[in-house]
Amino acid sequence: QVQLVESGGGLVQAGGSLRLSCAATGSTLTMYSMGWFRQAPGKDREFVATIRWNGNTIYYADAVKGRFTISTDNAKNLVYLQMNTLKPEDTAVYYCNARRGLATTTPEDWTYWGQGTQVTVSS
Repeated sequence: QVQLVESGGGLVQAGGSLRLSCAATGSTLTMYSMGWFRQAPGKDREFVATIRWNGNTIYYADAVKGRFTISTDNAKNLVYLQMNTLKPEDTAVYYCNARRGLATTTPEDWTYWGQGTQVTVSS
């Protein structure tokens, strides 16, 4: 079992930055992939970024590439999502998630989810 708790969301103006954190507890995460998904009102949950727990194999959705950075702090069992140059279309609930093995961009493939943190970008 893996428990995930996100923090760091909030309200920011377009062009601003936020850093989301995800605290992971439970199983040893060495063989896990970690990811961030988001869901805007009225839209399906969509892939944002993923990283292997050892920091390798990083992928980003095209919509965030060059603006968002995913990273891990293995010593603290934390996963971060640094979000820069935020746009109103980035407004969504952001979820941290984990799955054993390789990452995918399909939400249904991920086993563990946090409760989500709201990010609102004003224009």
